[in-house]
Amino acid sequence: MTCSLVIRAFNEARHLPRLLEGVRQQTVQDVEIILVDSGSTDDTVKIAESFGAKIVHIAPADFTFGRSLNLGISAATHELVAIASAHVYPVYPDWLERLFEPFADASIGLAYGKQRGAETSKYSEHQIFARWFPDSSDLRQSHPFCNNANAAIRRALWQKYPYDETLTGLEDLAWAKGLQSQGGGIAYVADAEIIHLHDETPVGVRNRYRREAMAFKQIYPEAHFNAYDFIRMTISNIANDLYHSAHENVMLQYLAEICWFRFNQFLGTYQGYRQAAVWSWNLRQTFYYPRGLEADETPKREIEPIRYQTGKQDDR
Repeated sequence: MTCSLVIRAFNEARHLPRLLEGVRQQTVQDVEIILVDSGSTDDTVKIAESFGAKIVHIAPADFTFGRSLNLGISAATHELVAIASAHVYPVYPDWLERLFEPFADASIGLAYGKQRGAETSKYSEHQIFARWFPDSSDLRQSHPFCNNANAAIRRALWQKYPYDETLTGLEDLAWAKGLQSQGGGIAYVADAEIIHLHDETPVGVRNRYRREAMAFKQIYPEAHFNAYDFIRMTISNIANDLYHSAHENVMLQYLAEICWFRFNQFLGTYQGYRQAAVWSWNLRQTFYYPRGLEADETPKREIEPIRYQTGKQDDR
């Protein structure tokens, strides 16, 4: 099969080589790589070109997540288009193969895969990934949650419904919501697994969730997140993280980090919301509620993971 891969990047010379090396080792060999660069001043573009990528430029002043995706997909020449953040990398050589499998069903317009953190990821980020991206696939998802750090779409559908360029984030959720409203299907593929690298300060965490809350409010005007929600979600998620970390015998190591991460996550969310109403319970659970108290039992796959030459093999 053939496909295109759109990667959005800004100063990602540190992480991009591992993603591109992982793409090179995929079972899907005919991959058109398109890098959308928003003014990098490091070697991001040079690295991408060394792997044969097509470069699309967007001025920093013109950047939005939706606009950069629209530019990248417009440069793609294949019907199936994968989308990845520049600071992710695939775990297995069949990442793209598994990600595209749901498209055998003509009604599926979007698929997205599992994400996990690296060793350097914050403890609470690991819990968020486990909550948002379970170990079991759902090939006909009932709600529009998805994530463009590891996703794929049909280009023909994008031509009819391009990404919203006005949103401050969550352009993937808005597109998926529109897709479902038109009868299209969304598939979650647990075996299409990537490692997602975040290295944020408390202010960075707060700003990310504030930006996404602003976008969520635009997508769902009826949404609310009040002071009571802020207090309740902060306390419940801290308690949940402490429960899991205690069972892993690492609670004292991560206690302070868990507290500042969750506080800033929900402070940012609170700052992004000022309207009151009700929105989808399933979506509210997916975004904000802590994961369950079940033990971690990640299923093992028969296929061997990719053996990376750039840095340590397993950063999880």
